[in-house]
Amino acid sequence: MTQSLIQKETSKLSRGLVPNFLPINTILVPQGAEYKAVCRAFRGVTGSIPTVVAIPVGMKPLLKYLHASPANAQFLAPKSRVLIMGICGSLSDRYKIGDLVLYQDCLYQGKQQECDRTFTAQLHSSISQKLSLVKALTSDRLIWSAAEKRRLGETLAADVVDMEGFTALEFFNAAGVDVAILRVVSDDCQHNIPDLTPAINSDGSLHPLPLAIGMLRQPLAATRLIRGSLTALKVLEQVTNLLFSG
Repeated sequence: MTQSLIQKETSKLSRGLVPNFLPINTILVPQGAEYKAVCRAFRGVTGSIPTVVAIPVGMKPLLKYLHASPANAQFLAPKSRVLIMGICGSLSDRYKIGDLVLYQDCLYQGKQQECDRTFTAQLHSSISQKLSLVKALTSDRLIWSAAEKRRLGETLAADVVDMEGFTALEFFNAAGVDVAILRVVSDDCQHNIPDLTPAINSDGSLHPLPLAIGMLRQPLAATRLIRGSLTALKVLEQVTNLLFSG
């Protein structure tokens, strides 16, 4: 149903029936490599540039950050638009490393939060690269097992997984702020990635030593993760530049 509604909005946009693409005020992107990739995309961009904010990894750290952030006044300003960007994991054979996905909605423990349909349709129309509308699952822990990813994809009819989407949508939807989520697949559902759970601190930051240990313990999985992440980050940088370079 949601996909059909977004496609109708996209069709309206192509016929000039939807208002012009309003400015994106803020981009939220997980701290670290994802944040750096989005920031790199704005080098040389001369037009209007949104505020890019690095957010913590994980549901609880993000919720705490959103409630306490000094940028709240900007986030929640009337007519503000927030775009969430980053990478995600695939739960389906249909989505490969490097694929660009635009969320319709996010699931978490049987609950669902929808992205803004008009905002999402406008993004869908403005991005010329191959782009898929997807249903996402937000997890409160890292899903590193390929078998678990496939099982979740099948049982929940979800396409991709992340660790922040539902929390962000719940927060901004309650505040009446338009939100869209654009991500790039960094790991598929055919191979395990390293279990880096011990490397994620309670504040949503990454602890370098446990991160290194986790990678060294599973070198083949680590190599795949690094290659997939580099591919996804490059696409993330490219699509960000595409959106804002005019």
